[in-house]
Amino acid sequence: MSQPTSSLFGLGAEFSSAGALLEAAKKIHSLGFRKWDVYSPFPIHGMDHAMGFQRSRVSLFSLIGGCTGLSVAFILIYYTSAINYPLIVQGKPYFALEPSLPIFFELTILLTAFGTVLGLLLLTLLPRLHHPVFNWDRFQRATDDGFFLVLESTDPRFDTTSSRQLLQGIGGLYITEIFQDPEETPNPVRPETSS
Repeated sequence: MSQPTSSLFGLGAEFSSAGALLEAAKKIHSLGFRKWDVYSPFPIHGMDHAMGFQRSRVSLFSLIGGCTGLSVAFILIYYTSAINYPLIVQGKPYFALEPSLPIFFELTILLTAFGTVLGLLLLTLLPRLHHPVFNWDRFQRATDDGFFLVLESTDPRFDTTSSRQLLQGIGGLYITEIFQDPEETPNPVRPETSS
């Protein structure tokens, strides 16, 4: 397979419907491509399975955040009420579980939420102010009525010629080379179809 041009990000193709994009994703995944993505204006049921996604790792960040919150709450309450400023309140011992439960709950929930948001941002590489697909004029339709699939040039199975033929064969329209530099990305005026 040929080495991609250094500034080439990949090949993009538009599809006519959500169903066509779903079938294209199944085909691309079954052929062994691993560095590619789909874009649509709404979630498509079954797309995560078609793309071969495993369970999300965001829940691990949530668990770590929750455990951290519970631990911090315990240490904070124990240190302040039993070590730093021991004071008997309402006849309870220095450290009592009952009055501590609301603080355990609140801090656990708070840091679980922070862990979830942080994990989501880290795993999705957000916020990302620019992405090479933004260089493609047709991609503006991704938030309205466009369905797109982009094969990245860093995928080991990527080859400009054979990947273009593959996208044509699975129903891709307006197949375009997408470059890192916006000046290099062409904007096709008509759909390319398989012959």
